[in-house]
Amino acid sequence: MKKLRVGIIGAGGIATGAHIPNYLKCGEKVEIVAICDVVKEMADKAALEFNIPHVFSSYEEMFQSVQIDAVSICTPNKYHYPATMAALSEGCHVLCEKPPAMTAKEAEEMAIAAEKAGKILTYGFHFRHAPHVEVLKRFIDGGELGEIYAARVTAMRRRGIPGWGVFTNKELQGGGPLIDIGVHMLDTALYLMGYPEPDTVFGVTYQKLGNKKGVGLMGTWDWENFSVEDMARGMITFKNGASILLETAFAANVEKHDVMNVSLMGDKGGADVFPLKIYQEKHDTLIDITPSHLPKRDWHELELERFVDSCLEGTKTISTGIQGVYLQKIINGLYESAEKGEAIKLSEDVTV
Repeated sequence: MKKLRVGIIGAGGIATGAHIPNYLKCGEKVEIVAICDVVKEMADKAALEFNIPHVFSSYEEMFQSVQIDAVSICTPNKYHYPATMAALSEGCHVLCEKPPAMTAKEAEEMAIAAEKAGKILTYGFHFRHAPHVEVLKRFIDGGELGEIYAARVTAMRRRGIPGWGVFTNKELQGGGPLIDIGVHMLDTALYLMGYPEPDTVFGVTYQKLGNKKGVGLMGTWDWENFSVEDMARGMITFKNGASILLETAFAANVEKHDVMNVSLMGDKGGADVFPLKIYQEKHDTLIDITPSHLPKRDWHELELERFVDSCLEGTKTISTGIQGVYLQKIINGLYESAEKGEAIKLSEDVTV
């Protein structure tokens, strides 16, 4: 049986906590042959822990030295684009962590490069692999919700500013909760809605709590160098007439510590995703539908397993390059709108 030879770019928490362990669960289908990180000590540590034979301080050196079929890109957001382009130019399939890139232009160039290379480019949107989403997608595909014309996206934390990594560094991440946790729920909503083409966005951002010392439920953050928004809100309209209301925050004065949810409204039914509940009118009665059982599997495990199978079998992934372009256009459009204080009409020059 052919093995997929995998390289890991970036040795931080998402690599060691999600990607590497779940590649190893794929058994004989996968061999992790190399890992690299600009902080070589981190790569050395991960290689020792997971028995990875080759360690490098750059992906350029890794590609020159080792034959690799696919890579996981687990770097800060700023480096998604150059690492992806390098991997595709070397003939590798790519699983890049979210968000796709720092700009829509980068995301589009990544998608075009993957198309030209005939390689898979997919993104780390592991919420798509949740049983809640998979079940609801079957209901939607079966026409149970009808035309989905409105959605609400929520990714709110009370005091959930990460006290590690570079999550509060705008230069390396491109933004705060919108591009970090909000992007997960936004992608989930778009996926369930069929990824309609975006038209116009209006966004506002706030920095009210992150730049002050306070209680941290996810460790103590560097409030003196906090350079991202701590809350973002926005509205997105689509060319098919649908719309999304979005609200996301690392820190806000709200009741619950952490809320991640998508609400959908269609002309035949609606739904909340986390937890899953479907709302309909049938036989002159308003009814709610809740599953009595959902499969329990790690969402990252499913994501990595399906990526491996797609690489080995040549099948399509559920997250694609063109979807990454649409998503990145929305994210950057919301930031631009917040900066300018006006709605932004998104460009139509997608050439993938």
